[in-house]
Amino acid sequence: MRHPFDTHRADLDALAVQSSRRALAARTGRDFASNDYLGLADSDTLRAALAAGIARGLPAGSGGSRLLRGNHPEHEALEAHAARHYGSEAALYFATGFAANAALFATLPQRGDLVVHDELIHASAHDGMKLGRAGTVAAAHNDAQAFDDIITRWRAGGGGGTAWIAVESLYSMDGDRAPLDALAAVADRHDAILVVDEAHATGVFGPGGAGLAHALRRRDNLITLHTCGKALGCEGALLCAPAIATDFIVNRGRPFIFSTAPSPLMAWLVRQAIEIVANEPERQARLHAVIRHAAERLVPLGIPASGTQILPVIIGDNQRTMRIAGALQGAGFDIRGIRPPTVPQGTARLRIAITLNVDEADIDKMADALAQAMAAA
Repeated sequence: MRHPFDTHRADLDALAVQSSRRALAARTGRDFASNDYLGLADSDTLRAALAAGIARGLPAGSGGSRLLRGNHPEHEALEAHAARHYGSEAALYFATGFAANAALFATLPQRGDLVVHDELIHASAHDGMKLGRAGTVAAAHNDAQAFDDIITRWRAGGGGGTAWIAVESLYSMDGDRAPLDALAAVADRHDAILVVDEAHATGVFGPGGAGLAHALRRRDNLITLHTCGKALGCEGALLCAPAIATDFIVNRGRPFIFSTAPSPLMAWLVRQAIEIVANEPERQARLHAVIRHAAERLVPLGIPASGTQILPVIIGDNQRTMRIAGALQGAGFDIRGIRPPTVPQGTARLRIAITLNVDEADIDKMADALAQAMAAA
């Protein structure tokens, strides 16, 4: 008799044959895998801030959506603070970065518009675009001229709506940065809106951790997304935009309207985290020193320096990638293998993340173990 999940089992079996089947794994070994770039997530600093919020009597849960009884003064205090810090007219707090991206792309681009997105943009943006009304086109990675050409052809073909340019400021699997100044110039030429996902740059780059797009702040055609679960060590995401855009999402954004509001206690904690990063620039300085040391140790192994905290080691073959990752984990280093479809076919890799949860001595030992594992695999 056919089992109701036979189709799913066959799909999982096919992934296993391709060395692409995923499984949850406990965190073990030195942290070279997380996005906790400033080491805040498990810090006494955030624990003290959390305890202060609890002492103030802040509720753990919101009890409903923001448009019902779920709206709390801490949500609004965080949004006002974020707008000032990241240089936007308004901000809107979401429970996750995925929810924020999905709401943005499902709601703001309208029928007759065109979203031109970098071919390597986050999966959450893709899912939002699938829910939206606008047309979508992928542009070559980090190629501002490709964005310009696509919009030019669209206009010449009768495209009369608004063009949207969607990119990440720092790409999560490659560690490279978007040419934001050139993309802003393209947006200006075409009266387009530039959407910059700052997920991996928030807290790490820019004054006070304001991100790589901080120089573009206060533009009428700029939307930035700042996740709170990476360098800020908390949860959620802040969509920073002109007030008309956030107001439209409050009125039309189904992922916002029909979701239970994030925890008011977490909103408080995020606000404290933003302040901690802004007031303690030594955290950023220390991280960048560790990043430079990692590059010095890995470049001799043939691993190019990315100039950021994300150092991809392209292996190519899925099975070899996972053998090397397993060897490193066995040696006490939490480094994960990343395979398609998360990355393009033929580019399976190790994703080495540099955080303040490790120091130079840890990096030295990891580099030695990596050289040995690559040679043995």
